[in-house]
Amino acid sequence: MSQIEDVVTSSSKVKRPYRKGNPLTGSEKQQAAVARKRTTHKKIEIFVRSPLKDQLVDLCNEEGLTQGQVIELLIEQESERRRRENKS
Repeated sequence: MSQIEDVVTSSSKVKRPYRKGNPLTGSEKQQAAVARKRTTHKKIEIFVRSPLKDQLVDLCNEEGLTQGQVIELLIEQESERRRRENKS
C-alpha cells in the first residue's frame, strides 16, 4: 500500500498564539465573577433544617433556577404579599 507522507491534518497545524495575554485560571475567573457580583449583591450565609434544604433544591430543579434566585423570588413574593395585606 502506498501512503501519503505529507498529509497535513488539523492536529498537526501550528496553533495560532493567544493574543490577549495568558488565559485566566478557573479560580481567577471565579474571583472576577464574585467581584462583579459584589457591586449589586450582598452575601448571606444561613443554616436551614435538612428537609427545608431538600425542598429548596426541589424548587430549584422544578423552576430551573439557582438557590439564590429562588430565595430572592420568595423574599420578593412575601414582601409583595405584606404590602397588599397592609393596604387592605
